[in-house]
Amino acid sequence: MLERLNVPRLTTGRPRTRPDHLSGDKAYSSRHNRRYLRRRQIKHTIAEPRSQRTNRQRRGRRGGRPVGFDRAIYRRRNEIERTINALKNFRAVATRYDKRAYVFPGTVTLATIRLWLRP
Repeated sequence: MLERLNVPRLTTGRPRTRPDHLSGDKAYSSRHNRRYLRRRQIKHTIAEPRSQRTNRQRRGRRGGRPVGFDRAIYRRRNEIERTINALKNFRAVATRYDKRAYVFPGTVTLATIRLWLRP
């Protein structure tokens, strides 16, 4: 998904392909994901699961340093989670009835517009 990202610029120029910051769930806390984000120089806030934290602490110095974590930024994820859950209320989005992969982004866009226009 990050490969297809285009953030439009306020001035002229081509769109950016790298967000300013990325927040992720504990499910995206793998070493591979963090390494990918660091390599692309994307700041990120991803919670570390308790099992990974205890395993890292158990290894001592060889376990590496603790991950950087900003609790205030992580709490903003709630807004996105609620939006995704609202999108899932649309049957076509939740069940992916679309036969072709290129049609699904249009379905999500239409559902998003309906949410935005809802009183």
